Amino acid sequence: MNLWQSIILGVVQGITEFLPVSSSGHLVFVQKVLGVKDGALTMDVLLHLGTLVALVIVYWHSLWDIVRHPLSRFARLVYVAVIPTAIIGVLFQDVFDRLFENGGTLGVEFMATGVILWFADGKKSRGKTIRQITYGDACIVGILQGAAILPAISRSGLTITGALFRGFDRELAAHFSFLVSVPVILGATILEVKDLLESTGTPSVGLLPAIAGMVAAALAGYASIRYMVHAIQTKRLRVFSYYVWLVGGFVLFDQFVTHYWF
Repeated sequence: MNLWQSIILGVVQGITEFLPVSSSGHLVFVQKVLGVKDGALTMDVLLHLGTLVALVIVYWHSLWDIVRHPLSRFARLVYVAVIPTAIIGVLFQDVFDRLFENGGTLGVEFMATGVILWFADGKKSRGKTIRQITYGDACIVGILQGAAILPAISRSGLTITGALFRGFDRELAAHFSFLVSVPVILGATILEVKDLLESTGTPSVGLLPAIAGMVAAALAGYASIRYMVHAIQTKRLRVFSYYVWLVGGFVLFDQFVTHYWF
């Protein structure tokens, strides 16, 4: 993997991790387009670390509050949301891994993400505050986050949609969605490190491409978080629907007609 490939992957990961367009789906797609095979697993680990850094920077105060007050109501809501995500991830990890490897469902999943975002943008929030959110609400968001492990189903899109349909205030929906992703991204990174250590003959990534990819992912991730919070508040999610429908249509065309990448 060369320097420019790592930077491109870092920017793609950083932007799409937090915009509702599916980072995993885009990484699979871009890696196929760039012909990246060597060092892909190593780079996935580094890119996830970069986006995790972006999350920590933006939500430092909220994360520190959870550390200082681990039994606060907001902390407990986060725990409740993370539990079903973790259970789904553990039970269906092999299924998700196979879907990632062949990319055969990417087109359909991109299309489904577009439909989800279309309906989410038109949903009127009931303005629920932290005190009004129930553990059931948090659990539903966590279940949706678990379902979003599918390659081209957007995690942020699905969790934000779930939060809006449960009546969350729009700003709180974004805030909660991004915070519950912290342990998920951290867990995914740990599992990828485990796979990397267990694999034999895994090509390494050079030091400069590794650093460049991480930095690109962190910077792009920071910008996309800031933009996404604004987009949710101003009801601009439908623009992402058009985008993922376009990408999904392109992938489906290639899958069924040209067979160039898929």
